[in-house]
This record gives sequence, C-alpha cells and structure tokens, in this order.
Amino acid sequence: MTESRQDYEDIVNLPHPVSKTHPRMPQAARAAQFAPFAALVGYGEALKQVAQTKARQVEEAEFAKIDE
Repeated sequence: MTESRQDYEDIVNLPHPVSKTHPRMPQAARAAQFAPFAALVGYGEALKQVAQTKARQVEEAEFAKIDE
C-alpha cells in the first residue's frame, strides 16, 4: 500500500489549526518536555563516590607496589 501526495491533496494546503481557547505554549516550555530528567535520584552521586573509592584503591595499590 503506497501512499502518495494525491491521497492527502485535500488537506495538504490547509492552514495550521490555532486554538481559540488555549494559548500557544512558549518554546522554552515545549523544549522542557523533552529535557532529560533524573529517573534515579542520587544515582549520579553514588557513581561518583564509587569512582573515587576505586581511584583511591588503585593509587594505594600502586604505592604498595613501589614500597615492595
């Protein structure tokens, strides 16, 4: 089933509908709907803490090798 422009010829050139009751949403508000959100609150901070702990462990292990 192939659609062509002829299938929509009756509506292609119609003007964009504008609501009489609802004002247009500002562009910034529309963009905010698609902004990323923190699905897991605190997860980023937990990852930072784990990374810092692991980095410290690696440094301590390297210093231990030097002392041997």
